[in-house]
Amino acid sequence: GCNGGPMNEAYLKKLKAAGVNCRIAGGSIEFPDEIVLTTTVREIQQSYKQGKIAQIYHGHYADFLGNEHNQPMGDPRPPVAEFYEQGLRICGICYNVVNIYGGGCLEPHVGLTLAGRRLVEEIHKLRVVLDVGGHTGEKTSLDAIEMAPEIPVVDTHGNVLALNDNPRCNSDRMIEAIAKAGGVLGINSFSDFMVRNPKNDHLPSTPQATLDQYLDQFDYIRKLVGVDYVGLGTDNVIEGGVRVWEGMNRAVMTPESYSEVWTYPKDFESISDLPNFVRGLINRGWSTGEIRKVLGENWLRVYKQVWGV
Repeated sequence: GCNGGPMNEAYLKKLKAAGVNCRIAGGSIEFPDEIVLTTTVREIQQSYKQGKIAQIYHGHYADFLGNEHNQPMGDPRPPVAEFYEQGLRICGICYNVVNIYGGGCLEPHVGLTLAGRRLVEEIHKLRVVLDVGGHTGEKTSLDAIEMAPEIPVVDTHGNVLALNDNPRCNSDRMIEAIAKAGGVLGINSFSDFMVRNPKNDHLPSTPQATLDQYLDQFDYIRKLVGVDYVGLGTDNVIEGGVRVWEGMNRAVMTPESYSEVWTYPKDFESISDLPNFVRGLINRGWSTGEIRKVLGENWLRVYKQVWGV
């Protein structure tokens, strides 16, 4: 996923050259000739044919829906429909900590609340893709999946707990639940989630991850649940090596999860390095068909199942 904050012409050229469909907040407004807001699979495919980048409106976590629907008077339904009309097609639940809907990854034993159940009902009713795991805690995520186990869900940008003990990473149980629902785990390329753990989280910054460590995540998912349930989810929102700690809410962006300086794996620091990623998978024995699934076909499958065409 990508964020509109750092958007500039140079970064846009990198994205377009790589031929990747990305989520870029505000990108279609800033660059209407290059980026298209898409709400259907057909529109994504059309943008690709036109040489443009497909933008998908993704609600990172559900706090943007407000709290009016939890007051004594009024409509109990969260206003997902209003945002759907503006293009919302993917929606998460929490961002690391507890909110009115459930628990974040820092409080993984907190379950889905009554408000959270109404949220999930509305998301499924409107055929929005539900984003679980990662930022959202395990108990809340599993509760949400159990409400409609036949509907695919995703973790747009998560990692593997078995490979690194970081609160932002998913347990095997979480990964298997996403796969059983027919969903996809997008693998985050943020270094900390592959290298920052209780052994080194006392340090201001942890080492930059390697491309091999990133590829290990894909190999692990492929072996655990199969290639149909893994995809790119880079979370590449800034140039690597940027000190971002100042101004962050450290109760949410805690030292146990995040370094003071954010980096991405060596040789995969931006989308322009995508050929290195592809070569890495080839060298590990991945077939062309499997790589195509990782680069986008798995995501499109979920979008088709949830959104329709």
